[in-house]
Amino acid sequence: MLLPMSADLAPIDPTAVSAVLAPDLGAARTLPPEAYLDDAVLRWEQRHIFDASWICVGRADLVPEAGSQRAIDVGGRGVLLVRGEDGELAAFHNTCRHRGHELLPVGECRRKRAIACPYHAWVYGLDGELVRASRFADRPDFDRADFPLLSVPAEEWNGWIFVNASGDGPPLSSWLGDLGTHVSAWEPERMVLGERHEYVVAANWKLILENFVECYHCPSIHPELCRVADPESGTEMFDVTGMWIGGPMALRESAETQSLSGEGAGVTFRKLSARELREVRYFNVFPNLLISPHPDYLMTHRLEPLTPTSTRVECAWFFPPEATEVEPFDPSFAVDFWDRTNYQDFGACESVMRGMHSPGYRSGPFDDREVIVHSMQALLARAYLEGRIPVPELAGLATA
Repeated sequence: MLLPMSADLAPIDPTAVSAVLAPDLGAARTLPPEAYLDDAVLRWEQRHIFDASWICVGRADLVPEAGSQRAIDVGGRGVLLVRGEDGELAAFHNTCRHRGHELLPVGECRRKRAIACPYHAWVYGLDGELVRASRFADRPDFDRADFPLLSVPAEEWNGWIFVNASGDGPPLSSWLGDLGTHVSAWEPERMVLGERHEYVVAANWKLILENFVECYHCPSIHPELCRVADPESGTEMFDVTGMWIGGPMALRESAETQSLSGEGAGVTFRKLSARELREVRYFNVFPNLLISPHPDYLMTHRLEPLTPTSTRVECAWFFPPEATEVEPFDPSFAVDFWDRTNYQDFGACESVMRGMHSPGYRSGPFDDREVIVHSMQALLARAYLEGRIPVPELAGLATA
């Protein structure tokens, strides 16, 4: 199905975009440079891609207990996450129904039994209903029921929080499709955070996603990764449903996991199959979450576009709880490996970004090892040309 949004075509040359959609990979060409450089294109993407999608905003511990309230920014929209007395997650537009004051400054968290606007002291319940409006109590023409906070669709999935800022996206279950069956053995709802890093990358958000889903570049810039994993094994693509794409990469026989030494901490996820213990998997959940399950840790990258040429990336490393009970728990074997690999990847993306500013840059061809890159660009090309994301009910991103 298509998202129910009116057609509003992207401000980009349709002829150049259509070249991505050639009938065979050999004839297809990459997106034109303006898709990565133009402010107007990013503004269009924020409205028609990010707002219309289910965006991962973090883990459930953003609002850990009843009464927890946290204000976040979702593509320029203020959203207030709230944990109700019943433990259920809710989200509202972070704006008072009186004069529009923010209910909580973005980035702040508090725990209270009500939501209070600091401007004129209007008070809402954790369910968003208006409880008290100062100086309006005696007005016969005023009904509190007419002024609840406006909700934003938000759901928890395996410990992650997803938000649909536009409010008119498909169900989250349709968006994620069968991804749950591919991560269930890692029991992500019970994982423990080991460490979290934040990077600001001088590159367009799409370049980071594209780099993540291909290993054509791995022998050139990732010597440490190639010592512990076989980059040629990373060409398989799972047959999936939902707005995600991914596949496995085999570990070398000498490696237990992806680390600088190839050694892990000795505690793997308890439900993995023999095959899963010998692979690393890479899942791109469109448009902003990358999930990388390893035998003994699970890493995520969460992307937030800042400008056409800069992206904030939050990288987090999660472990089975049994690993954190071994003293002393030290996540550095995973963190050090991926911190180095991240900087190699981000450096390459930044170089591509600089190269795209050159008048000598032209759209290029796709290698056979860039099938997933092509699938992603084809999805974006159709969105640019149709004015909305093509979201099939049951087909995966690769066939969207």
